[in-house]
Amino acid sequence: MTAFRVLIIDDDRMMRNSLVDLIEAAGWVAKDLARATDADRWIAQFKPDVILSDLRMPEMSGLELLQSLRAAPPVVLISAHGDIPMAVEAMNHGAYSFVEKPYEPKRLLSILSHAADQYRMRQSNLRLKGRLQQLAGLDRVLLGDTPEMQQLRDTITGLADADAAVLIHGETGTGKDLVARALHDVSARCDGPYIAINAAELRPDQLPLIARNAAGGTLFLDEICACPIDVQPMLLRLIEVKEVLDPGRGAPETIDLRVLSATNEDVKEAVAAGRLRQDLWFRLDTFGLRLPPLRQRLDDIALLMLRFLDEFSKTYGTPAPELSDADYALLLAHDWPGNVRELRSVAERLVLAARFGRGSLQDAMMGDGPSTLAKSGLREAVAAFERQMIGKALQTHDGRMDDVANALGIGRRTLNEKIVKLGLDKSTLL
Repeated sequence: MTAFRVLIIDDDRMMRNSLVDLIEAAGWVAKDLARATDADRWIAQFKPDVILSDLRMPEMSGLELLQSLRAAPPVVLISAHGDIPMAVEAMNHGAYSFVEKPYEPKRLLSILSHAADQYRMRQSNLRLKGRLQQLAGLDRVLLGDTPEMQQLRDTITGLADADAAVLIHGETGTGKDLVARALHDVSARCDGPYIAINAAELRPDQLPLIARNAAGGTLFLDEICACPIDVQPMLLRLIEVKEVLDPGRGAPETIDLRVLSATNEDVKEAVAAGRLRQDLWFRLDTFGLRLPPLRQRLDDIALLMLRFLDEFSKTYGTPAPELSDADYALLLAHDWPGNVRELRSVAERLVLAARFGRGSLQDAMMGDGPSTLAKSGLREAVAAFERQMIGKALQTHDGRMDDVANALGIGRRTLNEKIVKLGLDKSTLL
């Protein structure tokens, strides 16, 4: 833990010097001021964990200082003229504590320590809450309403206070890099650096420099199963004891960082083939996350497509093309071997084509080669589309069946039959 920072305000120079000596002897950092009128500037610049201020001072008293501060660190007041009414008034105005001169050093240090501890904890909680509120941004970055995606977002926020290594498994295009960045953003290391490296390109002489650049933050190693075998012992040491050995320096160097990694391969096969050390795998995979492929998230495809179309329509300054029922069925029938990345590319091609008044969704999907039908076939794809449409209509109309049937343009009896056939559970949707 870094040393506490104490801002001392007292018009008595000898008292300031005495307090500075006491604070620095405790291993903390002190900054002293002769006037409270300078406090705002130095709070912003010095960023103290606690303020220790005299009560009676010219120009601005300790009580006036308290009343002027907004969202400041805790204030401990000290005075040779203290009495109970003055102490009560100080506490009513937000003082953390009140100490009379002559003070007992151990008691004063104890009060300052508790105040600084509480302030740091409060600031840490506020930062975390702010991050997690941004990561309502998680639902903007890791898009999807399926249970798998909701669970993934919950798991990431649940790892906010963990510092363990995480191995992210997933096919190409499933968003492994986005998950790694999100894990960094919710962690206590969020203010530190985030360094992303393709592990296949690592060389032994590079790792010390890369580790130094990531110190205090997160190192993300993609394609970890392709990491060169001569780098792996160094990487294992970095994770186990947080050390790297730079041949040019001789002695090992301690570096504090968190390691995240990702792979689209079967890790057990890579270990069995001798391409990945088993002990390194165990260290990398303290906690494992598996990202579902898009073909297993059929109910998310329409949501993702509409979001991407909206994004690219704003980027290219053109109205988003409208999708027909046939388009939705086509999206659901595709196997999406490139996952979300492929879907995003299709959306961009469709918007660009619409900008020039030509091109269909099928044309956009043929951009990377022939379209493939999902293994489950067109029938299951259409069923997934109907399941999604009916589910959303049920939610929109709060389960009122007549309104749902009217909105979908089908009869009430047909609606009931489809709900049974598609296995929809109204109670889970409402």
